[in-house]
Amino acid sequence: MELICPAGTPSALKSAIEAGADAIYCGFNDETNARNFPGLNFSRSELSEAITFAHGRGVKILVAINTFPRASALELWQRAVDDAVKAGADALILADIGLMDYAARRHPGQRLHVSVQAAAANPDAIAYYVETFGAQRVVLPRVLSVPEIAAITREVSCETEVFVFGGLCVMAEGRCSLSSYATAKSPNMQGVCSPASHVAYAQTAQGVSSRLGGFTINQFAPDEPAGYPTLCKGRFSTELGAGYIFEDPVSLDATRLLSGLRDARVSALKIEGRQRGRAYVESVVRHFRHALTALETGGEADVTRLKPFTEGQASTLGAYRKTWR
Repeated sequence: MELICPAGTPSALKSAIEAGADAIYCGFNDETNARNFPGLNFSRSELSEAITFAHGRGVKILVAINTFPRASALELWQRAVDDAVKAGADALILADIGLMDYAARRHPGQRLHVSVQAAAANPDAIAYYVETFGAQRVVLPRVLSVPEIAAITREVSCETEVFVFGGLCVMAEGRCSLSSYATAKSPNMQGVCSPASHVAYAQTAQGVSSRLGGFTINQFAPDEPAGYPTLCKGRFSTELGAGYIFEDPVSLDATRLLSGLRDARVSALKIEGRQRGRAYVESVVRHFRHALTALETGGEADVTRLKPFTEGQASTLGAYRKTWR
């Protein structure tokens, strides 16, 4: 299985390659990708240099253009497609059907991947992208169990890619608009969930208060680490009490499911984290490179190694094992 790794900066890209990535996914420094944060992502020249660097080491570059274009600014997204192809991207990761159509018609030889933001979670939806636009891979949403992934892989004619580590979303990918209620910006349109420009922390008698768009999202005790304020991972007071109403701060870690994903005939494993630093990228990528080597040789991977890099110092298998059924 191919190991697909994140890079939010050129330095993170180099760290991922050195740690054993087979392919890197990254995006331009504008709203055409779903990690549009200040100080992250690549200029046109940086992407070209990154592709040259990666190709010289046998590593592929996948460019994520995975937000949904605004009708008044289609040229921004179309230019991103054209520039990524011109730079030599090995594949484009696209979510919007109209943009997929543009890429397929304008660049018929370009490899196209269906982004997780498209939320294509059944054989019929996936077949549409394959038959209509010639998509060669689909990134499956994090709402499927391993048996469901195996069933889909048996029925579709393209490659499948799944997430194995990183942040989770309470919504099906491509459907989240929680952030827009507090900030008027969402990951699907502007590429930002809980933008830093709308985040504030305040010291109170009870500890640290985190706010988003003027709304209090969490309150942390003096000895408690203060997390980043996102609506889905906030603590709120209700009739049932106070706590994490939508989702606990926890990270996906599918290390122990690698053999099952291999048996399900998954083509690629994806690590989330383009907004993370070099230490995160290097450690997580190296861990999964070791885990895949152990899988091939009959060894065992250390399933506790990544705890320091998880949200809330906790991990989950998520929907891969739907234990609530």
